[in-house]
Amino acid sequence: MKIQTEYYYKSLERLPETGQHITAHLQGGLMVVYQAYNHRIADFAVQNQYLGGDAFSYGRMSWIKPNFLWMMYRCGWAAKENQERVLALWLQKSDFEEILKQAAFSSFKPEYYESHEAWRQALEVKPVRLQWDPEHGPFGNKLERRAIQLGLKGDILEQFGRKYATLIEDVTSFAKEQHAFLQSNPAEKLLVTVEDVFRTGDEALNKSVGI
Repeated sequence: MKIQTEYYYKSLERLPETGQHITAHLQGGLMVVYQAYNHRIADFAVQNQYLGGDAFSYGRMSWIKPNFLWMMYRCGWAAKENQERVLALWLQKSDFEEILKQAAFSSFKPEYYESHEAWRQALEVKPVRLQWDPEHGPFGNKLERRAIQLGLKGDILEQFGRKYATLIEDVTSFAKEQHAFLQSNPAEKLLVTVEDVFRTGDEALNKSVGI
């Protein structure tokens, strides 16, 4: 596994406790986002190194999550139906920024839009949906810090699945091993992927998406 790991307690020492932050595994100009799929979609993605095949549809919205434990909460540590496989998709930070530029909040937020109508217009023209949700700890407990998830559709999803994703790793075994470890060991000794706070170099963009 190319992704570096660390003890959970180490991440607690480094990451902010509150606020809206994009936390992700970062290596040089690359970053990782996670998705969970069924076996057919995951097998095709890992074997061919892009999203596709008979079981995958580019006509639907697909969500990406940069935070490992948030992904574990959503997929039940790779136990939920049709989410039995967890994929780590590597992409350039610049491509992730491009996704952010095309994002509109999935619900009206008056602090980011002049009016409800302005938000509706953004929804019509932007193909990415943005949500800030409570981040979760290893046992599913809500944290004060909020994590981002992004729903992609249309051309930007195809760009992501066929071009932006430069490496697709199956990290299901790691997820399952750590979930099993949790059953009889303290969470502090859990291994998680190394994550740091990510900000774009465009402060106007950071502000517009709530970072």
